[in-house]
Amino acid sequence: MRAAIITSSDSGYAGQREDVSGPVIQKILEQHGYEVVHQILLPDDREMLAKEMARIADEGIADLLLTTGGTGFSPRDCMPEATADITERVVPGIPEAIRAYSMTITPRAMLSRAAAGIRKSTLIINLPGSPKAVRESLEYIMPALGHGLAILLGKASDCARK
Repeated sequence: MRAAIITSSDSGYAGQREDVSGPVIQKILEQHGYEVVHQILLPDDREMLAKEMARIADEGIADLLLTTGGTGFSPRDCMPEATADITERVVPGIPEAIRAYSMTITPRAMLSRAAAGIRKSTLIINLPGSPKAVRESLEYIMPALGHGLAILLGKASDCARK
């Protein structure tokens, strides 16, 4: 499966801060057999983020698009809104599961505004901004993602567990 990563960070985009979460996502994806075909760092700009997510989905660049950053309470955090702007179907269970699991680690998990959705044949998932939270969240959801993507891409049709 092909994957893309978008990091949302004003300071990273300005070259004032290194993107450490994007590489964590890439490493985990590659360990699970995903091919990372696109990775980009953008500012916390709703229109730019939405445009890039839509482009990735519309051009069929990736089956899975993971974002990191921009899901908190900062006035510039806009990743969930950008995601909502371009998704055709919402997938609330994924961010709900991440928050529920993360609450077992830190009560601050309740502050996440992350979202997930589908556009065309691309599953888009917002992950937290910190490398630690990215690792915990992504490793938690990875076992279920393969099946969901297989259904989305028409490679599987039976949701019953065997």
